[in-house]
Amino acid sequence: MVPVFDGHNDAITREDAADFAAGRPCGHLDVPRARTGGLAGGIFALFTPTPGAEHIDFDGEGRMEVELAAPIGREMAAAATTEAAGRLLGLERDGQLRLVRTIADLDAALADGVLAAVLHHEGAEAIDPGLEALELWYAAGLRSLGPVWSRPNAFAHGVPFAFPASPDTGPGLTTAGRRLVRRCAELGVAVDLSHLNEAGFWDVARLDEAPLIASHSGVHALCASTRNLTDRQLDAIAASGGLVGIVFAAPFLRADGADDADTPLATIVAHVRYAADRMGVAHVALGSDFDGATMPNELGDVTGLPRLLDALRADGFSEDEVRAIAWDNWRRVLARAWGD
Repeated sequence: MVPVFDGHNDAITREDAADFAAGRPCGHLDVPRARTGGLAGGIFALFTPTPGAEHIDFDGEGRMEVELAAPIGREMAAAATTEAAGRLLGLERDGQLRLVRTIADLDAALADGVLAAVLHHEGAEAIDPGLEALELWYAAGLRSLGPVWSRPNAFAHGVPFAFPASPDTGPGLTTAGRRLVRRCAELGVAVDLSHLNEAGFWDVARLDEAPLIASHSGVHALCASTRNLTDRQLDAIAASGGLVGIVFAAPFLRADGADDADTPLATIVAHVRYAADRMGVAHVALGSDFDGATMPNELGDVTGLPRLLDALRADGFSEDEVRAIAWDNWRRVLARAWGD
């Protein structure tokens, strides 16, 4: 079975995350199902929800707008993120997964048949603008960071969810955000541009510190969501030696933007194909958003990964290309971002 590295999941921040080792009756990802589906490693997000439910409106023509609550404070984010990180470290202690800090760690986990987990902050609210907390989190194993989720913070402006709309939704990085990106590059922490608005994306690109990575995004030309990447952004990612982890979330795949599980597996393949044709296969990978979004019924959960790889083969991708998309591209780009 071809091993899969998944660029993004939210499993560790679910309310039933305590059942991650033994298996959960719902959701998309746990240890037993990861083994069945061939998931050998992935980026595990630590995410702090916005207090109160986000308000989502759909009009009669399929347009979506999400009104987010006010930005969250550092105290709340630090508490939630620390709790989730402790959960991940507890799973490592119990032998359910292995927190990886280097490419050697990742290779060893694959060889040993142990699920490899990269610790990731989805939104940097738990980190102070002076970046002192970043040093502590790095020592604890942080190796991937998204400056924002889809809300503003001290570092940048997240892209609000909207369809159809451009990702160009506001100002870019703050002064603290530029310091954050530079320090991440110095430490060897991958910076994830999914959820960052277009101005912020170009600010990171101009800093030219590391390969550009969008861990769980789609192609804007196929689905005009603010969360997706324009052709110019795809070109910049390829030119930097980076990659896009193609997301599996239905509303970021469908041409109508609908949050509908009745979405063919072929829609994921279409985004992979478009990105591969535009950027080259070396710059395309997978970034599911398991446990954070609506998955296509044909995929179901992590056990559906072999069906997705078969669909890529049926679309004409060679076996070497399938392995690159499933594992090798993430390994190469993380090695470069981490300085390994």
